[in-house]
Amino acid sequence: MSLTIGVDVGGTKVLGGVVDESGCIIDQERLPTPKTEPEAIADAIAAVVASLRARHEVEAVGIGCAGWIDLDRANVMFAPNLVLRNEPLKLRLSKLIDLPIVVENDANCHAWAETRFGAARGQNNVVAVILGTGIGGGIVLEGKLFRGGYGIAGEPGHMRVVPDGRVCGCGNRGCWEQYASGNALVRAAKEMASITPRSVPFLLAAVDGRIGDITGPLVTEAANAGDEGARQCFAIIGRWVGQGLADIATALDPACFVIGGGPADAGAILIDPARAAFAATLSGGGFRPHAPILAAELGSSAGLVGAADLARVR
Repeated sequence: MSLTIGVDVGGTKVLGGVVDESGCIIDQERLPTPKTEPEAIADAIAAVVASLRARHEVEAVGIGCAGWIDLDRANVMFAPNLVLRNEPLKLRLSKLIDLPIVVENDANCHAWAETRFGAARGQNNVVAVILGTGIGGGIVLEGKLFRGGYGIAGEPGHMRVVPDGRVCGCGNRGCWEQYASGNALVRAAKEMASITPRSVPFLLAAVDGRIGDITGPLVTEAANAGDEGARQCFAIIGRWVGQGLADIATALDPACFVIGGGPADAGAILIDPARAAFAATLSGGGFRPHAPILAAELGSSAGLVGAADLARVR
């Protein structure tokens, strides 16, 4: 049985796992993500890998990193939530790990995992969108991960959907992730709690009335508990999601979309308004097939599983 290690490097943790050929996680290890310097991040990755290798025989390592990765799948050009800028991560790790190494964008890893083992099994043309602090994405075309001319395809969160709209962390205004991400959901819920507090009694009780303490998971809990205001927030975000997917469909015509990330954990509360908005805004929608919009199946383990599998099929 072929085993590889996938490592998901995020802003808070370095999570590694041993994954078999069917996408099953055999074992896991984690460390906090260092905030100081690139060398410390490489050391943490190497430590996680070494711990797993002490218990399993593996043949390669895949690293999923939240940032722009070059075409060689070796260098991190820019990682906004990590101290990595033009970082030769593969070279640095190769001095610490004596196995083949692949470095990939974390959202690409999510897309690959959902295509191979998750909601999009059996499809060859898939767009995965991950709703979190921002919006990440990954594209699989004709059964292969599409990375673009420079390695950084699949960043739909920075499509500009509102001219001169909200300021985005990328420096532009009106980016999609300012209206359809986990952060956008929390912003909408805080506004709802301030303007119409009677619509979110469960949510306000959960934070003892401290609106600033509202988080995405709490908004999901409140919506599931029946808070009408929380459900309205999901409807607003869902409509923005669906409209953005319609724009992507016009350009790429995927066979399906997969939606993951924290807000997607709400299920139909988010997915249903997204599907309705997609159908209403898709160009020529009355004369073409509508790609299904599916909820991701692999959850937070998708990045790890995808990284491990991409190391196997390198």
